[in-house]
Amino acid sequence: MKQSKKLVLGVSSLIVGLCFFTSCGGEKPQQASGAQQVATLTVGIGSTELNSVYPTTIKGKTDIEIRPQVSGFITRVLVDEGQRVRKGQALFEIDRVQYEAAVRMAEASVAAAKAQVSTAQLTADNKRKLFEKNIISDYEYQTSLLSLQSAEAALKQAQASLVNAKKNLSYATVVAPSDGVVGTIPNREGSLAGPSSMQPLTTISDNSEVYAYFSFNEKDVIEMTNNGTRTLQEAIKEMPEVKLRLSDGNIYPLTGKVSTVSGVLDVTTGTASVRALFANTNGMLHSGTTGNILIPQMTDSVMMIPQKATYEVQNMKYVYVVNDSNIAHSRIIKVSPISDGANYVVTEGLKVGEVIVTEGVGTKVREGSLIAPAQAAATEEKAAENK
Repeated sequence: MKQSKKLVLGVSSLIVGLCFFTSCGGEKPQQASGAQQVATLTVGIGSTELNSVYPTTIKGKTDIEIRPQVSGFITRVLVDEGQRVRKGQALFEIDRVQYEAAVRMAEASVAAAKAQVSTAQLTADNKRKLFEKNIISDYEYQTSLLSLQSAEAALKQAQASLVNAKKNLSYATVVAPSDGVVGTIPNREGSLAGPSSMQPLTTISDNSEVYAYFSFNEKDVIEMTNNGTRTLQEAIKEMPEVKLRLSDGNIYPLTGKVSTVSGVLDVTTGTASVRALFANTNGMLHSGTTGNILIPQMTDSVMMIPQKATYEVQNMKYVYVVNDSNIAHSRIIKVSPISDGANYVVTEGLKVGEVIVTEGVGTKVREGSLIAPAQAAATEEKAAENK
């Protein structure tokens, strides 16, 4: 009987022990193994400078297509692509032979016309003397004067032809109309060129200053004028200096200024063309460069969260909010249309002090995920140390 009781007590102790290791002691390790270490952020209020971002295309202050004013074969190309040139510098030579011949012919015509004038002048002088002595009639004298006038007119015509021939000869040397940088040169020596050619000889871009072209929608234009309480020109003067973010993500070192806003909206796109002017003293920017214009806007008492903390479903933005049990639950939020490209200003959906997930949203973290929160700042600091 005693032996039976010992057996029962031994079995009971074994069951209690198993219970302790599998249930009582195993619950905590199970939670730890199921939780994911991710960065989180406690939502707060602050001030920040946000940027309205607009895609832009850069153009030189002047982009002049170079076309010859006379036709002929290109005999010399005097510049190279990308070369900086000065106003009046020779760029191309067109075959000069026919234009030099035209000048010589015009000079000969002028000489002949001068001879005709001299002859007519002698005749008129002689006729005048004879008329004064009543040897010839008035008709004959007047006819000599008309012949002189005709010869003088022919001389003027020949002189004009000479000027035109010399001008055409000068056009055989194509010169730069302004300072700038030479663009592509599609035609080389031996190519036929003329005023009606499809392709220009090249393009000279004056990029000492450049224009950045972008667009405002109708709402932007209305907001600029403060619903009509000020003029567009007044609004442009009060606009802050703008920045240019290049296609590689870097910010151009010099700021620009919005100089014009088109007063007419494009009926197709519903936008107004805007132009900002940037200095380009080092020649870094070229016509055709693309990027984004950043227009700063200071905002106070706003709730900001990183864009990486959000995900989107059917044009609705969501975040994962962490509750007191460290469970992540998705929630719809609304954000301001103005952002800096990295953060959102939250207008609805979150409260100050709530904790949101900022890492692994939509990949590691899902609805109902158990997480081990870590403040985003601490996580980023640790990552920087590991680098």
